[in-house]
Amino acid sequence: MTELPADVIEEAERLTRLARQAVDEDEAAAYRDDRETLLAAHEYTARVREDDTGDVLVCHPQEWVEDGVIRPGRVEDIDRGVERQLSGTGDPNEWADVADANEAVAEAVAEDHGQVHGATAQALADFMSNHYAKPIADATPAELAEFETDYFRRNAWPTERQRSLLEESVELAVEKAESRSPER
Repeated sequence: MTELPADVIEEAERLTRLARQAVDEDEAAAYRDDRETLLAAHEYTARVREDDTGDVLVCHPQEWVEDGVIRPGRVEDIDRGVERQLSGTGDPNEWADVADANEAVAEAVAEDHGQVHGATAQALADFMSNHYAKPIADATPAELAEFETDYFRRNAWPTERQRSLLEESVELAVEKAESRSPER
């Protein structure tokens, strides 16, 4: 039995989110193909399940599937399946708290390091709040990479100065968020 490594799960989730956000269907298909190739290397496959709480990425062993359908008789250990929430409303109060905390981080970065870094920190705050509903301090390396390589270029309308300082701005925002986080 193979178990899906955590970094593979994160990458599969990232590719799924990119596919869902892609404007061009060919681009979306390319992300889905990359996800399938990644998972196939571990003898897994994926699908997106829609339910009452929102969309869920479901990764499971290929051996569970016959003719595109999961066959319950083939499932020996349900714990081998992996699910990641992709959408849904969640607790609106919690989302608002996360957004407020991320906004405060962006404001603190702007105050301490200037408007160029502050504008990038604000874009990161928006990204983490709206796409992952989690604090900047809890951003994974994969989420930060997604912000830098995809979201920032497409959605932040950065100036040349912001682009040249991107990595530094992200580091400042993460450091500021970690220093403000009560768990740290």
